[in-house]
Amino acid sequence: MKPVDLHTHSTKSDGSYTPAELVDYAVAKGLRAIALTDHDTIDGLQEAILHAKMLAQGGQPSVEVVPGIEFSTKYEKKDVHIVGLYISYATAAFQAKLREFVDSRINRNIRMCRKLQEAGIDITFDQLQSENPDAVITRAHYAAYLLAHGYVKSRQDAFSQYLGDHTKYFVPREKVTPAQAVALILEAGGVPILAHPPLYHMGQDKLDGLVSSLKDAGLMGIEAVYCSYTNQDERDMRKLADKYDLLLSGGSDFHGVNKPGLDLGTGYGRLFVPEEFLDKIKDALS
Repeated sequence: MKPVDLHTHSTKSDGSYTPAELVDYAVAKGLRAIALTDHDTIDGLQEAILHAKMLAQGGQPSVEVVPGIEFSTKYEKKDVHIVGLYISYATAAFQAKLREFVDSRINRNIRMCRKLQEAGIDITFDQLQSENPDAVITRAHYAAYLLAHGYVKSRQDAFSQYLGDHTKYFVPREKVTPAQAVALILEAGGVPILAHPPLYHMGQDKLDGLVSSLKDAGLMGIEAVYCSYTNQDERDMRKLADKYDLLLSGGSDFHGVNKPGLDLGTGYGRLFVPEEFLDKIKDALS
């Protein structure tokens, strides 16, 4: 049984591999499939899919690229992420909604740069974009900028001093609700998945309530296997999936060098997402 990885990121959001490089690495790792799920953007999908097709047409080993996305949403003051798999990303309605997400990020980033300027940091949104062409700017890009320009000694310092939620320089952006993200993914013909629920530290009852409400909204799956899960986490997620009749999904949340020690397909060394997960997700779409 070959592994799959249904949660990965590229340079189009906050990963360090280009979409094509990510495909090549997945081939080298012996994966059957990967889902490219960049944050609030589909900009890397065509490159990844076309590169995988080119490899296959040339008689070289290749992988299936699942077109995906990871939406950042807000639920009771907590960040909650919804992954969409097999989205019809080329539709005009879906792309129009994504432009709203991008505009929200841009406005937030301009305000955040102004706050950092007040702290004596030479930074503008244009500078960030020029150093990260075609990427959706996230806090990972700020951290890399601050480190490269000598304002901090590590990425951790960048977050503790300037970028963390509780610093005076952080600017939150408007986010949709998890239910709205689920609806958008369904409208695009995709499979909405609740990403890494244990990371939200909600407590069992509140998480159960979230999953219940999202199931009513059309949620189809949950990440039952994830790079940082304990054995108990995985058991808990499988129980939730059983209770609410949800598909199982999983992935490494691979970001390349931006998450040191975390590898594609294997996470921190113990991760294995079976291809059976992907087969059942495909069956749900047929």
